Amino acid sequence: MPQTEIDEKELVRLLQDEKTRRDAFNKIVKLYQKRLYWQIRKMVASHDDTDDILQNAFIKAWCNIDKFRGESSLMTWLYRIATNETLDFLSSAHSRHSAQNTDVNDVLATEVHGDVYFDGDEAQRKLQKAIMQLPEKQRLVFNLRYYDEMPYQQMSEILGTSEGALKASYHHAVKKLEELVLAV
Repeated sequence: MPQTEIDEKELVRLLQDEKTRRDAFNKIVKLYQKRLYWQIRKMVASHDDTDDILQNAFIKAWCNIDKFRGESSLMTWLYRIATNETLDFLSSAHSRHSAQNTDVNDVLATEVHGDVYFDGDEAQRKLQKAIMQLPEKQRLVFNLRYYDEMPYQQMSEILGTSEGALKASYHHAVKKLEELVLAV
């Protein structure tokens, strides 16, 4: 059995004990913080928004730790929480920008161009800008599959969508990205 599975089972055991819960949760934060940060960041582009969403995701995880039943891995559970927080944030952003007659995807694409934390070359910036123009679900599936190399089965557990639908979303995202990158 791989070491991470043993560590995760031990963390779950420690989470279930009131005396060790806080230390175990701190370990979880350290273990998954960076991965979740980048998952969120690829969806919202803004460093500050990403930090806020990540903090909210960890707060939600802490408040609901008693509800974790171990039916999925801790990583899958945390990804699901972070994904839902991200989609809630984007939904709110869509509402705010609809009232202002602006498209949130255009705003996100613009943020990529002005992001002081972005350290890629112009081709990478062009790709990121195109990714931000994808519909949310396609952007999420593309990022999880392309950047995180996540298997469709795990994505299915996180997103509650069939593997076939996820494969179709990824395929459509790749086709749209090809069109967007070539058009820019």
